[in-house]
Amino acid sequence: MKERIVRITRISIENFKNVSAGDILLENANSKFKASVLGLYGQNGSGKTALIDALSVLKHALCGKAIPNKYSDYVNVDAPFARMKYWFKVLSQNEDIRYDVSYEFKLQKQRNTTGSLKEQDSVINSVGIYDEILSYSYSTSQEKEKFVQVINTNADMPFVPKTKYDILTNKNKTVTTDLLVAKKLARMTSRSFVFSRELLDVIRANCKHEVHKDVIESIVSFGNYELFVFDTTNTGLIALNALPLSLKYESNGMGIAGSFMLPLDDSALIPDQAFDLVEKAIDNINIVLSQLVPGLTIKISKLGTQLMPDNSIGARIQLVSCKHRKIIPLAYESEGIKKIFSILQLLINVYNNPSITVAIDELDSGIFEYLLGEILRIISEKGKGQLIFTSHNLRPLETIDKGFIVFTTINPDNRYIRLTNVKSNNNLRDFYYRDIIVDEQNETLYEPTNNSEISLAFREAGDNCAQ
Repeated sequence: MKERIVRITRISIENFKNVSAGDILLENANSKFKASVLGLYGQNGSGKTALIDALSVLKHALCGKAIPNKYSDYVNVDAPFARMKYWFKVLSQNEDIRYDVSYEFKLQKQRNTTGSLKEQDSVINSVGIYDEILSYSYSTSQEKEKFVQVINTNADMPFVPKTKYDILTNKNKTVTTDLLVAKKLARMTSRSFVFSRELLDVIRANCKHEVHKDVIESIVSFGNYELFVFDTTNTGLIALNALPLSLKYESNGMGIAGSFMLPLDDSALIPDQAFDLVEKAIDNINIVLSQLVPGLTIKISKLGTQLMPDNSIGARIQLVSCKHRKIIPLAYESEGIKKIFSILQLLINVYNNPSITVAIDELDSGIFEYLLGEILRIISEKGKGQLIFTSHNLRPLETIDKGFIVFTTINPDNRYIRLTNVKSNNNLRDFYYRDIIVDEQNETLYEPTNNSEISLAFREAGDNCAQ
């Protein structure tokens, strides 16, 4: 497969959590920026985390992994299903070729019973992913084709259109039954059928159409190795002295990509062959960390070797911080330091790699607001990749281009908007505050609260406690 740059350009969400309908364009209209940055701001409970969750669902689908059961409860209670749609652009680094790709599906809560035939012990809710549609268009500087469906699973056969089915399977009739079984199994196990191992293996073995294969492989590679989602669960784990370390690092033809959990109040066991790569990745992180927090570096100490459960050799390690020549376990550093260290390799990749997409919920948690603003200014002005974040800290509104900012509204049928009538000399932070008060946008950004009523509520609650 040729090397491609993949980037998410648009996301549409329906009936997911508290978002009845929301549509976000992720590309900045100002073409001078190479980076794609999107900061999402708004009132508590107005749909910010829903966007990060939608990206987490996408990550699981593209990787062919089971979507966690918790997402079954994210389907809006007033709707039979949630619908998600994502658009991507796939660029060739050496050719004048662009593919615009769309992938959509529905999510539905499904109830699974466990127990014997005579006695059902319990009911477990899981999420079913179905009606998947993968489409793409092809364009160059001279021509552009319309979107065409390549795979649509809303059919009795494994997928339609029939013409594309014949191309992707090379009319191999022996695989049809296997694919029907794989399609049903994917639905039962909360996995995508389009990006399942079973279907991908059939396409790789049979399809002779290089463009179809190239598009599918590009999206699969993006989901597995270039899309990273850091949600509030990760932040909560840091408070429990468990560090979710996200890395994508390559050196001398070898590399690591993914996230793994390291206990901070104890040593950790990792594969011995991964130790050198993790050590080099941490040394790379220290180059930037020592500038963000002057004088601070993180070291990895190898305490010895140990057999792992699969009988391979593992390295017993512990992370320590070093500042002003004093070494202490990383567990005793502030949560802000741990948070920065945990995501810093991903931010380094966003700065340098045009095909990396990183989504971080509550990016501002634990990070000093001035430093946060400067980091985002640098990435937005000089970076190459894609960063999607939510935040309550408004400092970035003063440091990054207004085209990188989207706001939530109180209207569940139109959750995401960009502010209008913002002049070039306006301070977006002040403009946002003013609009909360005067409400001049087409959609209301903040559901008003009454200070007197809040004060009275505090007093009544206190009186109840005193009784």
